[in-house]
Amino acid sequence: MPRIESVDLNLLAPLQALLDERHVSRAADRLHMSQPSMSRALQRLRATLGDELLVRGPSGYQLTPRAERIKAELQHALPRLEHVFSDEEFDPATAARSFRLAGTDYTVTVLSGALLARVFAQSPGSTVFFSRWHHTVFSDAEHGMVDLLIHGGVAPPPLRSQALFSQEYACLVASKHPLAQSSAVSLADYLECAHIVVDVADGRQGHVDRRLEALGRPRRASVTVPYHAAAAAAVAGSALVATLPHSFAVQHATPGLTAVIAAPDEIGPMSYAMSWHPRLDDDAAQRWLRSTITTTLNAG
Repeated sequence: MPRIESVDLNLLAPLQALLDERHVSRAADRLHMSQPSMSRALQRLRATLGDELLVRGPSGYQLTPRAERIKAELQHALPRLEHVFSDEEFDPATAARSFRLAGTDYTVTVLSGALLARVFAQSPGSTVFFSRWHHTVFSDAEHGMVDLLIHGGVAPPPLRSQALFSQEYACLVASKHPLAQSSAVSLADYLECAHIVVDVADGRQGHVDRRLEALGRPRRASVTVPYHAAAAAAVAGSALVATLPHSFAVQHATPGLTAVIAAPDEIGPMSYAMSWHPRLDDDAAQRWLRSTITTTLNAG
């Protein structure tokens, strides 16, 4: 067994990536390394540990028994090491931290203006990067590729969550749509309409489609788009119904062209939260960011 002083600790990140991904190219992409560099790291790890770690099987690479044990240990060891070497103090006025957030275009719209004004007023040297929502974003947070998620619904373990706000849904329709003069729409009439669906993940619009499917009354998507704003923009002059968070629908309604009506009661409100990996619980900068988000929303 190699002694710790003989081990290149720079190999820990490639080791974790290789064991998680079980694929040299994917591990290289995850760490923004070239494939040859990751291959060399794998060869060094094999020599250091005296084990193949990854072996080719009938359906791709598989972990050796020792690699499985190492992977389990790293899940606990690496977050502790990160904490050992992390800064204990965080002064936003002098800090130059990069904060990585992910959310749909709706959650970015809710937060971005007021939040960024508050962040840069207190921490002008820091930067904020919003990435788009996609189907592996919870995994990205778990693997340290994003710091904080702003989302509807519930995050899977081991992520931690804090409730932020709740939002009712509304339907945005063209001013000449048969429902445009209604104050609300029944579920039966709603399901008869042509729908434009926002593909939040896996072709579904999160809370809306989960609720309808749970009732055994799914809607049919006539059009599917990647963003809430795109759905709002497509409504005018069409027979489509866009089901959007109420404040977003009102913000994107155009007098004379589109109208906002209440969504069916059965859809109900959506609860929104922010989620992060437990390894960021005690990070002073991340605590400050989370506190800044809650302060921003409470002030609004």
